[in-house]
Amino acid sequence: MEIITSIWQYIIAFLDTIHIKDMLDIAIVAYLIYKLTTIIRETRAQQLIKGILFFIILLWISDFMQLETLNYILKYAIQYGFFVVLVVFQPELRRTLDKVGRAKLGKFNIFKFSGEEDGQKSSDTITAVIESCRYFSETKTGALIVFERETKLGDIIKTGTIIDGESSMQMICNIFFPKSPLHDGAMIIRDNRVYAAGCFLPLSDNQSINITLGTRHRAGLGVSEISDSIVIIVSEETGKISLAIDGVLKRNLTIESLELALPKYLIPQIEEEDKTKKKKIRWGVKEK
Repeated sequence: MEIITSIWQYIIAFLDTIHIKDMLDIAIVAYLIYKLTTIIRETRAQQLIKGILFFIILLWISDFMQLETLNYILKYAIQYGFFVVLVVFQPELRRTLDKVGRAKLGKFNIFKFSGEEDGQKSSDTITAVIESCRYFSETKTGALIVFERETKLGDIIKTGTIIDGESSMQMICNIFFPKSPLHDGAMIIRDNRVYAAGCFLPLSDNQSINITLGTRHRAGLGVSEISDSIVIIVSEETGKISLAIDGVLKRNLTIESLELALPKYLIPQIEEEDKTKKKKIRWGVKEK
């Protein structure tokens, strides 16, 4: 009984030393570690972290066993290896910082609503793109359409031709007409308008991409890796539609699935309604 009392007193004394700021400190560090883990998952940085941990463990073992030569080499390797990592993994670091910068902005949406008129323009833009993709798919016309959202694509827009025209099916189809001078590049949609065309996109360096995919798909995936853009790719060979979001390529989409996906990703109200519906289903609330 005395042992239990002593343990209990020790626990009480330990808890008295913990303050709210300590708990907040631990919570923030735990959250940062969790977010870092989710960001680097399934990337080259994941293998990097494993390699760093291996060298740290090896350094500790060499220090514990007094292996002076090995310990000396590992200390300098880790010290100067940091600068090597910054150079080799520059794309991953840039992508990570970009995600962190976007996270504090809240919603990642291209369309900013100030009234019913803006909502209608957004719906009209999405409808024009979907109908154009239907035509491209049927006629096997290659297309690469990028919806700019929070991350501005000014550097990419400079590589093309500024149009700043109305987002209509006629406009989009004319741009990607096979003999058009702008059909080989990407079209950028900004603020519900066809802002630029014939733009060059950065190619993805993802080694796991299917070898059957061509430059158009790699370019669409590449810009989605460095920004929060929504990218639609229509294959010139097969007419199949793909969607690139956050470095993930969703292939072989139907027009119906595209009609569901675009409003969900691009219109805030649709996204909020979808989240509310999921919450109701999760808590057993039935729709009336």
